Amino acid sequence: MPSTLTKFNAFVENLAEGVHNLQSHTIKAMLTNTAPTAANALKSDITEISAGNGYTAGGATITVTSSAQTSGTYKLVLADATITAAGGSIGPFRYAVLYNDTPTSPLKPLIGYLDYGSSITLLDGEPLTLDFDPSAGALTLA
Repeated sequence: MPSTLTKFNAFVENLAEGVHNLQSHTIKAMLTNTAPTAANALKSDITEISAGNGYTAGGATITVTSSAQTSGTYKLVLADATITAAGGSIGPFRYAVLYNDTPTSPLKPLIGYLDYGSSITLLDGEPLTLDFDPSAGALTLA
């Protein structure tokens, strides 16, 4: 079970240039079996798994629980999301990639990804919970 979100390099620049409003923009998590690289910048740079059997193209919408700073440290807390295979299997996949679905320029910029360590296939009826730590947050900036 991954516990750390690995950020994409472009995410830092996009924050500085006002591309992301993590409190109000729509954040999604898509599944892929192709290793992301730090240089990936847009959703189109990632090969998403095929939609079907309970997995929707573009991935699951992630709910922002909290987006705030305290004493100069910003923390983004995300609610867990569950993807359940229905009518067949989902996968294989190894990575859950977070991206911002709201901006049009750049289109669908990447945020970061979770690495499950090896490829996973969900069998019919089997769930996967994208588990974001509510204490540490999915992302902190200091």
